[in-house]
This record gives sequence, structure tokens and C-alpha cells, in this order.
Amino acid sequence: MWTKQEAGAARYFSVIFKARFGGLPRPFWILWAGTLVNRLGTMVIPFLSFYLSLERGFTATEVGVVLAVLGVGSVLSQPIGGVIADRWGRRVALTGGMLATGALMLTLGYAESTPVTVVVVFLLGVTLDLFRPASQAIVADLIPAEGRPRAFGMLLWAVNLGFALSMALGGALAREGFLTLFWIDALSCALFGALVWRGVPEPSVQQVKTSQGRVSDVLRDRVMVAFVCLTLLCAFVFVQALTTLPLAMERNGLPTSSYGLVMAVNGLTVVVLQPLLGHRLGMLDRNRGLMLGMVLMGAGNAATAWVSGTLGYGMAVAVWTVGEVLLTSIGSTLVADLAPAHLRGRYNGLYGLAWGLGTFTAPLGGTRLLEAGAPVLWYTCAALCGAAALGQWALGGPVRRRVLEAAGA
Repeated sequence: MWTKQEAGAARYFSVIFKARFGGLPRPFWILWAGTLVNRLGTMVIPFLSFYLSLERGFTATEVGVVLAVLGVGSVLSQPIGGVIADRWGRRVALTGGMLATGALMLTLGYAESTPVTVVVVFLLGVTLDLFRPASQAIVADLIPAEGRPRAFGMLLWAVNLGFALSMALGGALAREGFLTLFWIDALSCALFGALVWRGVPEPSVQQVKTSQGRVSDVLRDRVMVAFVCLTLLCAFVFVQALTTLPLAMERNGLPTSSYGLVMAVNGLTVVVLQPLLGHRLGMLDRNRGLMLGMVLMGAGNAATAWVSGTLGYGMAVAVWTVGEVLLTSIGSTLVADLAPAHLRGRYNGLYGLAWGLGTFTAPLGGTRLLEAGAPVLWYTCAALCGAAALGQWALGGPVRRRVLEAAGA
């Protein structure tokens, strides 16, 4: 028998657990589990440059060209995935994208000629994020507006948790041979697609005039287009963590292991913070939450200009990671608020285009800024985040009206 104190503690933790994890439907948790499995198996792209250099003997210039080709493909990925999700269904887009990605992973692993490798890498870039607009549309289909920030945050949590573990495992497996990474990545893609196909039914919104939607309908939405432009500014800043941050740390005489520790702070912050804040995100005003996220990203990047050691970089990253949680969770929620049910895939595709363009432009612009000096880079990033926050403030009235309309729909 439990004592009164033990029973009280059990009830307390039960309430806390339900507040953070309860109330979400079973299909969402299947999507969440599939996302986690997929990220646990994400091993090829993070180690692609090492594979091309060490296994295939590509020069640094050739590796850069191949990665640029991947970036070009990724720019197209989400807009195409959004059209497929609206026209042929969420499951077709997600499962089809995952199966195509898995097949291309294996093809790349066994490719021997350089021309074949380049073509496969481009196609891989196109398929990598085909699933994402469908995944976000599924959340909007399943969950009412007030619960979406928490749900999108939970998906972000799964991504970071899985990615952190996959990095540790992938590094160990790569020493034994890269082909294993391709097989694990391909199998995780197939498993994700199978889970969604079997466990996530096509939502009823698919019955709503799906054939009438066009990309031009999204482009006529001025609020959405403006928000996507602001997101592009933040995406340019965010991707610097993966491109110029390691170069800046190297210039300060820090080893590669320091960069690994600093990026581990990013994943750990998300993993710890999301369960604590996720259930409160729905209470935040969309516009104010996004502005706060942008300001924190800017503050973290500005702080990076002042640090030189591993601890300092880690603290700066922790600041902008809080901004990342707010921006990605509430940003996806706002897109769901703005999108009519039959255009959710296309709206998310346009939103994803901003992140794809950020991935493509960040290395080009960031390295130029870094050549002028690390402070120039980080203060420019802070200024871009500040400009995005001001733009979001200007959108406040239209955003609030659209959110109220969505809540009353």
C-alpha cells in the first residue's frame, strides 16, 4: 500500500505527465515514433562529406560541389512534397518520399562513378524533405489550434533526441565502413513510411476540394508570403551553426571535439526544454512568441562575437536554441493557422522553401562575412534576426486576425 505522501506524489507526477504528453491522438504518436526512428537512422547526410573524401577520394572542391548539388535539390523538395500532400494525400507524400529516399540512399552507397554520384545526390536532395509538408499537415489535420504548438514542439523534440543519438552511433559505425550507414538510413526511412501508411489514416480534409488548390493561391496570401520572407532571414542565421560556426571556432584555436560539444548543447537544450515548455507554447500569442524567438536567436548570435572558449560558445548556443524552439514550434503552428485545409501541404511546402533557401544561401553568404571577421558575421546575423523581429511586429495585426479566424473556423 502506498502512503499518503507517495499517493500524493504519484498524483502530482500524473498531472504533470498528462499536461506535457497527454491529450494527443494515437495517430500523432505513430507519426512521432516514426520521426524518432527516422532521425535515429539519419546517418548518411551528416557524414556525407567524410564518405566522399575518405571512401571515394574526392577533393575538398569536389566535395563542395556535390554538397551544393544536394542543396539545389533540397530547395525543390518541400514545395514538391506540399503539392503531392494536397493532391494525392498525406500518406502518399510521406511514405512515397521515405521509400524514394531509402532507395536513393542505397543507390548512392553502391555508386562508383562520379557522374552517377552527382545525379543521385541531386535526386536525394529532392526526396529528402518530401515528407515534411505532409508531416506538418497531418499535425494540423489531427490537432486543434490550441494544441498545435505543443505537438510541433514534440516533433522537434523527437528530431533532436534521435539526431543526437544517431550522431554518436554513426560516428562509431563509420569507422567500420560507410556502407552500413547507408543501409541503416534506408531501413529507417522505410520503417517510418510503413508506420505512417499503416497507422495514420488519411484525414477527412482530403475530401475538401483538393483538386482546386494551386500554388498561386498560396502566393496570393500576403501574410503567408511575408512570414516566409522573415523565416528566410532566420534560416540564413540558423544554418550558420552548421557551416561557419565550426570554422570560427577553428580560427580561435579550438579542436573539432569542442564543436561537437557545443552542438551537443543545442540538442540537449531542446531535449530538456521541450517537455518543460511545450504545454505552455499554446498559451503564447503567436506573434509575440515568434518575436521573442527571433530576438533570442539574435542575442545568441551577438554573444558569439564576444566568446572564444568552448564554454562561452556553448552558452551562446544555449541562448539561440531557446529561440529555435520558439521559432520552429510556433512558426509551424502559424502556418497551420494561415492555411486552408485543402492547401496545408502547399503552405508548408512554401514555408519549407524558406528553410531550403537558407540552407543553400547560408554557406555562400556566411563564409564571405567570416572572411571579413567573425564579429562581422555574428553581428550581421543578430541584425538579420532583429530585422525579422521588427517585420514580425509589423505583421502583428494581420496575424492575430487570421489566428482568430482559424480558431473560429
